Amino acid sequence: MISSHGCGMAIDRFSRLASIPALTICALIGTLIGGIMARPAAALTLLRDADIEHGLTELAFPILRAAGLNAARVRVLVVEDSSFNAFVVDHNTIFLHSGLIEKVGSARMLQAVIAHEAAHIANGHIARRIGNLHSARNAAGLGAVLGIIAAAAGGGQAAGGIAIGTQSAAYRTFLSHTRAEEASADRSAASFLAWSGIDPRGLLELHHAFEGQELLSLANQDPYMRSHPLTRDRIRAAEDYVAAQGDRIPPDPNHDYWFARVRGKLSAFARAPAWTLRRAPEEAHRDIRLMREAVAWHRQADRARALARIDAAIALRPEDPYYYDLKGQILMENRRWSEAAAACEKAVDLAPRDALILGGLGRAQLADGQLKAGLDTLEKARARDFRDARVLRDLALAYARDNQPGMAALLTAERYALAGQLADAGIHARRAVIRLPRGSPPWQRAQDVLSASEKHQTRN
Repeated sequence: MISSHGCGMAIDRFSRLASIPALTICALIGTLIGGIMARPAAALTLLRDADIEHGLTELAFPILRAAGLNAARVRVLVVEDSSFNAFVVDHNTIFLHSGLIEKVGSARMLQAVIAHEAAHIANGHIARRIGNLHSARNAAGLGAVLGIIAAAAGGGQAAGGIAIGTQSAAYRTFLSHTRAEEASADRSAASFLAWSGIDPRGLLELHHAFEGQELLSLANQDPYMRSHPLTRDRIRAAEDYVAAQGDRIPPDPNHDYWFARVRGKLSAFARAPAWTLRRAPEEAHRDIRLMREAVAWHRQADRARALARIDAAIALRPEDPYYYDLKGQILMENRRWSEAAAACEKAVDLAPRDALILGGLGRAQLADGQLKAGLDTLEKARARDFRDARVLRDLALAYARDNQPGMAALLTAERYALAGQLADAGIHARRAVIRLPRGSPPWQRAQDVLSASEKHQTRN
C-alpha cells in the first residue's frame, strides 16, 4: 500500500456537483435496480497525487480537446491495482489502473489508452449503458461502483484514497463493451491521436500487447481484454490507421517528460526503495531521478538524504509546485511542522488553484498549532473541491478543536455521504441539524445529507 501524508495533491480543474444529494444519486442507482451485495466486496482504491494527476492532464489534454470533450472537466484518475486495465463509468472521469501505467512502454501507448476511453465517452457508449441500468437486475452492487464517481476524490495523497466496494461480476458486466463499440472507439481514438499530433502507432502497440488473449480462459485473460474484446480485425484496422498516417509523427518531448515523471513517481511509492535506488540512475531527466531517490530515501527513513535530493530537484525546477509539495510531505512525516508549512505555502504560491495543495497547507498549519489559519485554508480547499474526503476529515477535527461541534458533525456527515455510507452520514447529519443555527447555510447542508440518507434507507 502506498503511503503519503504530504501537502496537497490533485489539481482542481474540474466541475463540481451542486449538492450532497447530487453526489449520492449515483450510489442510490444501485437501489433502483434492486441490487444487493451478495458477498464481501472487492475494494477499489483511488491513488491521489497532484504530481501524477498533473502529468496525466498534460498527456490527456490534446486528446480530450480533439474529442470535443471539455478538458477542464474530464479528469484522469489512478486506481490502485497492479493489473493492466482502464475504464470509464461516467462522462467526466477516465480511470487508469496503476499497473497499466507501469507496464506501458511509451507516452504514445498510454495516450492511446486515454484516447480509446475518451472515445467511449464522446461516442455515447456510457450514456447507453447507464440507460440500460433498469434492466440490469443481476448487477448487484453496481451502485457502489458508481459511487466512485460521487466520491472521486479519496484520501488526498499518493496513498490516500477511498475504498469503494464492488461486486466483481457486476462490475465487469457494466464495464464491458460490444465489439461494435470497440471498433467505433478505435476509429475515433486513431483520429483523436492524429489530430493531436500524437503517433497512432501507440494504438497498434496496445493491440499487439493483447494479441492471443482471446485464446486464454477467462481466469487467465487480462482484465483489459475482458472489458475490451479484441479481434484480429481490430489489429488490421489499427495497421490501416498507421499506414494511412504516412510519415511518422515525432515524439513530443513534453509528453515524454510527463510520462517519465508519472511512472517515476508512481513506482517510487509502489516499489521497494532498494529497487528505486537501483533503477533511478537510468532516468534521463535528472530532476525526475532526484525526485525518485528522494521518495526512496524518505521511505527508508533517511531524512537528510531525502531532503538533499528533493532540494536538488527544486534547484533544477524552482517554479515546480509539486516538488515543494513532496518536500512538505517529507517534512510533515518527520514532524517538522513549521518547515512543512513553509514548503506547503510555497507550493500554494505556485499552484494557488490546486485544492489538495491548499488542503495540505491547512494540515501543516494545524500541525504547527495555527488553528484559525488552518481552518481558513481548509475551508478554501473545500470550496474548490468539496469531494476531498481527507479535507472533510481534517476540517471536522479542526472544528472539534475549535469548539464548534455542529460544524464538526456536518463535515463528518458529508464525508460519510461521499463514501456512500449514508446510514452513518444520517447519524452525524442529525447531530449537526440540532447544533447548527436553523436556516443557516451549514444547517441547509446538513439537511441535504439527512434527506439523502433518509431516501436511501427508505429504498432499502
